[in-house]
Amino acid sequence: MVTTITTENVPIKYWSASLDTDTLTQAKNLANLPFVHSHIAIMPDAHVGYGMPIGGVATTKNVVIPHAVGVDIGCGVCGVQTSLGRLEKSLLKKIVPEIRKAIPFGFKHHTKPQARNKMPNVPEGLSEEMMPIVSREFENGRRQLGTLGGGNHFIELQQGDDGYIWLMIHSGSRNIGYQVATYYNQLATRFNKKNGQKVPAKWQLDYLPIDSKQGKSYMREMNFCVEFAASNRKAMMQTVQAILLDFEPAAVFSPPIDIAHNYAAKENHSGQNVIVHRKGATRALSGETGIIPGSQGSNSYIVEGKGSRESFCSCSHGAGRKLGRKQAQRQLDLKTEVNFLEKQGIIHSIRSQKNLDEAAGAYKNIKEVMGNQLDLVTILTTLNPLAVVKG
Repeated sequence: MVTTITTENVPIKYWSASLDTDTLTQAKNLANLPFVHSHIAIMPDAHVGYGMPIGGVATTKNVVIPHAVGVDIGCGVCGVQTSLGRLEKSLLKKIVPEIRKAIPFGFKHHTKPQARNKMPNVPEGLSEEMMPIVSREFENGRRQLGTLGGGNHFIELQQGDDGYIWLMIHSGSRNIGYQVATYYNQLATRFNKKNGQKVPAKWQLDYLPIDSKQGKSYMREMNFCVEFAASNRKAMMQTVQAILLDFEPAAVFSPPIDIAHNYAAKENHSGQNVIVHRKGATRALSGETGIIPGSQGSNSYIVEGKGSRESFCSCSHGAGRKLGRKQAQRQLDLKTEVNFLEKQGIIHSIRSQKNLDEAAGAYKNIKEVMGNQLDLVTILTTLNPLAVVKG
């Protein structure tokens, strides 16, 4: 299902029927970077973001681009299969309030720091100068650990077509990831200006040499945030499992599947060592199990990667937005969106007009998105939402 554009310095390969003007412009900017490698890959859920499309994959030689990772470093999804075959709606209505009481949502944090051993380790021998933002924000991070956040982050209870109930959590690195992203993008902006503005400022794709002091520090702090985001999801998943056990003591949980979709990593593609930036894109190595969540009210999927070289072994990270947040709040009809969810019997989080930025109507059709990437992943399990908890 891949389409290739060859008008820029390197090809743009995309896995959707079309690209909107703003997303295409950002893809072209990426394709004209002086240090980009081979081609740009745009996933079928792509939409415009800061600098780089969300749903984009860019590989670079010797540089890292903070805005090609994004501000929610390490954001990803954790999924757990339970031994339960079903959950009655009456029971779900008891479980959801308990989740809301136990896990802080939106801008809320825990009032007490979480146990230090739940935080990622800072490698020995690293000074505050080498990890300035993590050093500054570490203690604040202990209060953020095990909190959901807002936006498109969610906790869902789902019914799988494999006959089992699943638990799924989508969240990221909270404020600590935002602080790291902001700090290093500012450093990248200053570096770009100092070195002759090789990348136009309006592109929002300022960069750091990977072997520079600042580049090395970014990679260290970014990787800490990726680990923090995974630890955050793990803490919340343990809380949700404990709540479920209060109602279903015999429940057993399979090992979690956890995969990030906002990060940069050193990988080898086409025989070259490069920095792969996945911004709203999920790694899909051959045989690798991944998760592609849908919007509130649509299917999510457990998938197996096919290791596509054209996509740099990547696939979509979700359905992808078709309406901006404010646009959705203006254009969507509250009654229509609520009726859509309630006809399916879903316990949902649409309460008012302001919640419409996360309504199903704000997102692309996940079934079409999946159909456009059948050369990237194989669907293993299809999951239907039963209860959705959001900030």
